[in-house]
Amino acid sequence: VAKPIQNPTGCQKWSHQEEPEEHLKYCRYFQHLFLLVLWNPSQVDSRAAPARGCFEYPAISCRAHTASLTDFGGVGDGETLNTAAFRAAIAHLSQFESDGGSLLIVPAGRWLTGSFNLTSHFTLFLDKDAVLLASQDVDEWPVIEPLPSYGRGRDTEGGRYISLIFGTNLTDVVLTGENGTIDGQGALWWDKFHAGELNYTRPYLIEIMYSENIQISNLALVNSPSWNVHPVYSSNVIVQGITIIAPVRSPNTDGINPDSCSNVRIEDCYIVSGDDCVAVKSGWDEYGIAFGMPTKQVVIRRLTCISPTSAVIALGSEMSGGIEDVRAEDILAINSESGVRIKTAVGRGGYVKDIYVRGMTMQTMKYVFWMTGNYGSHPDDKYDPNALPVIDNINYRDMVAENVTMAARFEGIEGDPFTGICISNVTIELGKGAKKLAWNCSNVAGISSGVIPKPCELLPEKTAIAECDFPTERLAVEDAKIQRCSYRRKYL
Repeated sequence: VAKPIQNPTGCQKWSHQEEPEEHLKYCRYFQHLFLLVLWNPSQVDSRAAPARGCFEYPAISCRAHTASLTDFGGVGDGETLNTAAFRAAIAHLSQFESDGGSLLIVPAGRWLTGSFNLTSHFTLFLDKDAVLLASQDVDEWPVIEPLPSYGRGRDTEGGRYISLIFGTNLTDVVLTGENGTIDGQGALWWDKFHAGELNYTRPYLIEIMYSENIQISNLALVNSPSWNVHPVYSSNVIVQGITIIAPVRSPNTDGINPDSCSNVRIEDCYIVSGDDCVAVKSGWDEYGIAFGMPTKQVVIRRLTCISPTSAVIALGSEMSGGIEDVRAEDILAINSESGVRIKTAVGRGGYVKDIYVRGMTMQTMKYVFWMTGNYGSHPDDKYDPNALPVIDNINYRDMVAENVTMAARFEGIEGDPFTGICISNVTIELGKGAKKLAWNCSNVAGISSGVIPKPCELLPEKTAIAECDFPTERLAVEDAKIQRCSYRRKYL
């Protein structure tokens, strides 16, 4: 839990101090329920201003040059359009890429803006009372080409509106702050989606492509038009301390979607979403197969999620480039459709393998486990019906769930079963409206140990195993160094 502390120089700094795990568990639970009830996107955190006009913040890199958005004509009145100010500021600061990098501060205020692009060796920092408001003028959102691993937009054929904050071919980029807010004002886009009025796919809040060494932390993201955070074709990505809020019936407002990425760390995030809280992806059917870039070495931990219509953690459905070595632990799910879901179909190809989940607590769920081999959404009719996905070595352990409608729904593909499933030390308490059939399994193979209620016959009890696998060796992204950066305010 991030909290302000004072250092000897008097500057406020932010630290994830360690607390006893049991205390953290309940602290997070009640804190998140409190946020859910009281959250108002028009309001921001009311903590006191940093002492002595300076602050410290954690980042993968510190910067030598600093500017404020107001230096470039920015006006934070909630009505003046600041797209040109953001673009001018970042264009100016890009000259310092090879000279210690740069920091752009967004001060307190309500900053209306259209889309803008980031630069390398750059930090965008939002003051605690700063709110970025996405423009409602569609002309402020340029249209770009579809992702090559998708072949088309997700909402419609053809291109897509660029994300509010966008970057490509970048190195060393930090988006952070004092829990300042980025408000996508997504209702306009949700209405267009439901009415079938979209000419192109909706924009995301943050998308970074073909990049490395990315940090997104200590921000509140609300009302995204579609996905919130989308790193794609990138490596060494840290998403940390993010709060994501969207109406639970808003369409496709996924929280964090690493897509054809490697070495990803997602931690200490709170997500209320109209779709999957975290969705691990790697391309769609023949386009993903041809692009051939898997998502691998992903760590997801200390996540709290509310998603009544979708999954806490989803693998797919776009997984044609492959997904492997995903490790999730210490997850709290509340009022969500499913805890962990694997989504695939005939024509996807690719694989989902070496998946490890442990330490998950679930309260009010439709399903604890869900694997779907008939998720039949396709980009077009050119997919290969002989491209069958491989689902293997899926490990779930040390879980507790209560008020559950159905323990598991496992639907493999006939002639292409999902194999290597292991479930151990899992206790599921069914609710009053539970299905009579707690486990529904077809075309799957695996084992179980210490699971209540008793799993289906395709997952027989094996008393010889005490627990399913969870890797002991650390991934490189877990040891990525975070520095303590400091700045003395000059504009107070």
